[in-house]
Amino acid sequence: MTENDQTITRPRARPLRARWGIGLLSLAVAGTLALAWVPAPYVIETPGPVYNTLGSVEDSNGKATPFISVTGATTYPTSGELSMLTVYASGSPDGHPSWLEVVSAWLRPDSAVIPMDVLFPAGTTHASSVAAAKVQMDNSQREAVAAALTHQGIPFDSKVVVAETTEGYPAADVVKVDDVILSANGVPIHNVSDLRAVIKDAGIGHSVELVVDRAGIETTLSVGIVASKEDGTTPVIGILCGGKYSFPFSVDIKLSDVGGSSAGMMFALGIIDTLTPGSLNGGANVAGTGEITADGLVGPIGGIVQKAYGARDSGATWLLVPKDNCADLVGHIPDGLREVSVSTLDDALAALRAISTHSGTTALPHCTAG
Repeated sequence: MTENDQTITRPRARPLRARWGIGLLSLAVAGTLALAWVPAPYVIETPGPVYNTLGSVEDSNGKATPFISVTGATTYPTSGELSMLTVYASGSPDGHPSWLEVVSAWLRPDSAVIPMDVLFPAGTTHASSVAAAKVQMDNSQREAVAAALTHQGIPFDSKVVVAETTEGYPAADVVKVDDVILSANGVPIHNVSDLRAVIKDAGIGHSVELVVDRAGIETTLSVGIVASKEDGTTPVIGILCGGKYSFPFSVDIKLSDVGGSSAGMMFALGIIDTLTPGSLNGGANVAGTGEITADGLVGPIGGIVQKAYGARDSGATWLLVPKDNCADLVGHIPDGLREVSVSTLDDALAALRAISTHSGTTALPHCTAG
């Protein structure tokens, strides 16, 4: 080989299979990046803050104030925790989560992915949902006080007042805000649960005859009953009602920026513990969730699995759960948490007696799928 001779090395062509692999990998990366930004029609639910009803919260000035304050009645020291649970919802008609967030939530045992239109039916805005949740929370607190006083045998006066009517439902053009509901189909109405029972007994496709006090004048109204747009099965007329109670003393629950009615049972237990000597829970860390009616019925709530994880993460070892939520909770109870199924306020108090005395806890009802 002379000094002018050159050896030419030609680049070898990539195999077709390799080029396809790189192309597919690039597409996958691009698709993943796109998913990080593309909105998804879902709401993601995760465990929210946990509040001890026997503890304190900070007021607007940053000062610690009792979660439950009673004025005008004798109160007693409490111990341990009776905690209410919440769910944090990411996503609304005003702001959808990304597909990447949705996929990540699907892989987490403490998260739930729910179609947007289930929590926000057509025509529902984020603002209207927040307003409705605020009404539900206010009602829940009043019902909890009523339930606690009813259990303690303390008399009070009560009325059921229309707080809001819902567009697209029969009551929207018939019932008015601030109507006081006196009776339904001839049955005297003393609380919201009375009204729900009459509507349920009448059934979807029928109507209910309401006698209301409208600005001091008794008026009779006929209102049709339809299926709720939220679940398609619950008979409703399209009103939000609140109990208008006259209690013999003041009970103030300090809780802001939380909506819904799922804390009712824990409010009632916290109030009873505050009004009675000793400690209902014996100093144990007990969490719970469930709606409450003035007559002490405990109703189902949403996000039960997320609330169970929130209870476990807060350090609770006991969880009081509505019996009607048990089917959704079975198989999803976090380690270290003992759940107890309850249907009434009396059930919850019986469970707390067992927990406080360490007697009969093994016999407390577990959740079952049936």
